[in-house]
Amino acid sequence: MSSRRHSGFDRRRFLQRSLLGSVAAVGGLAGLEGLPAVSVQEAKSRPDDVRFRPEIEPLVRLLEETPRNRVLEVFARRIHQGVSYREVLASLLLAGVRNVQPRPVGFKFHCVLVVNSAHLASLSGPDEDRWLPIFWALDQFKSSQARDVNEGNWTMGPAKVGALTDAKRTRERFVQAVESWDEEAADSAVAALVRTAGAADTIEPFWRLGARDFRSIGHKAIFVANSWRTLQTIGWRHAEPVLRSLTYALMYHGGVNPAKATLVADQPGRENLKRLREIRTDWQTGRIDDGATREVLAVLRQANFTGASETIVKLLNGGIHPQSLWDGVLLGAGELLMRQPGIVGLHCVTTANALRYGASACASDETRRYLLLQGAAFMTMFRDEIRRRGAMTDARVDALKPLPPSDANDPLASLFAAVSEDRSAAAGQTLSFLQQKGSAEEMIRTARQLVFLKGRDAHDYKFSSACLEDYYHVSPAWRDRYLATSVFNLRGTGHPDSGLVKRTKAALAGV
Repeated sequence: MSSRRHSGFDRRRFLQRSLLGSVAAVGGLAGLEGLPAVSVQEAKSRPDDVRFRPEIEPLVRLLEETPRNRVLEVFARRIHQGVSYREVLASLLLAGVRNVQPRPVGFKFHCVLVVNSAHLASLSGPDEDRWLPIFWALDQFKSSQARDVNEGNWTMGPAKVGALTDAKRTRERFVQAVESWDEEAADSAVAALVRTAGAADTIEPFWRLGARDFRSIGHKAIFVANSWRTLQTIGWRHAEPVLRSLTYALMYHGGVNPAKATLVADQPGRENLKRLREIRTDWQTGRIDDGATREVLAVLRQANFTGASETIVKLLNGGIHPQSLWDGVLLGAGELLMRQPGIVGLHCVTTANALRYGASACASDETRRYLLLQGAAFMTMFRDEIRRRGAMTDARVDALKPLPPSDANDPLASLFAAVSEDRSAAAGQTLSFLQQKGSAEEMIRTARQLVFLKGRDAHDYKFSSACLEDYYHVSPAWRDRYLATSVFNLRGTGHPDSGLVKRTKAALAGV
């Protein structure tokens, strides 16, 4: 036992020294007095903009109007003056929804989609790293804002709410508008809904809406989950502009109104709404069954979305607990990433995470069933999209073999070195490390710290937050294999450091 503790201490010391030493030196917030003050002009609002609550509007305006090359230093100074973590997080989300068009959902709009992921990474990191993901997101917003300006300078305007009625009628009006894909009516209705209903009642229809169609490679479901989760941190009082942006994003269809056409992107959602009635009423009970998980994996490799959904219904009605079926969906997402690492593969994982989260957060039993069916259907559609983009390997998550580390004295360092050189070898080493009773928590902690140090893209934060969270939502029998798939998009020790780390350290230290 004592030698095991000693070995763990050596690993942590090695990782701190070789991977994270520069980050740990962030230190306190002294020495920020020389940074520029907030001007009156920076706090002013344009008359055609949507206005936020008075306690946050000046900070949002400051973020909007501060040049990118000064934003880290300016916000470091404001933090030193007393601006809280929550206020900075709120300014990030609100500046994004006011200034960046959420269509198509993705691309430059990742400055909004990544806010919750950066927050989750911040919460999970050590104290000395706490601000790194948030300062990275500040810079990401400025980049997206500049791109939006170049593409037409979209800005959210004030809501046209009209007369307010009771919450039930307002919600019915909202659902009717989104089901008919009427953008103007939906925008008016969602603003009224926020003003007349409680938080849970307002968000409830969004869980289903985010999963109703396979457009934007899962970003609609991701935006729903991230909006709700971030609002739980910054406060529901900021919900109206966020949900207006979300509604506008969910109404994106690419040119043909789905209410007046039969399109492949909408077909699984429409089929599964009808299929819900076939599922036994006590479907949330049953037995955990590895064989059922393997059957889901096999179906996701070969069937179309109809076949995948029908298999889920069959297994549920056969007495299988939905946990075993979610295991299949999450593992199937990781397997697709293994088979073709890249932009679509990583979105299999982040979309599965969003759907799984929605199923745990929603209040409707029907919506929970719907999200599980859509999760299986979407994985087959992701698979077909990946095939269209190029060759896929025949890698299988249930056939992954453990691989001894190149350095038996420090297997954790070995596997993260392999991440930068040979991801397949890193996956095998991960499985070996975990099967040999290596600490999954230590691996996850190191993976997060490497994203802090080396993350350069919104997907680094989105992906790592999703897959490292879902490790705990996969059944214990499958967790090691699920985590092994994550190395196909994590950062390794050989990846270059992000220049923003140095800038953030300097800003926080007042250099």
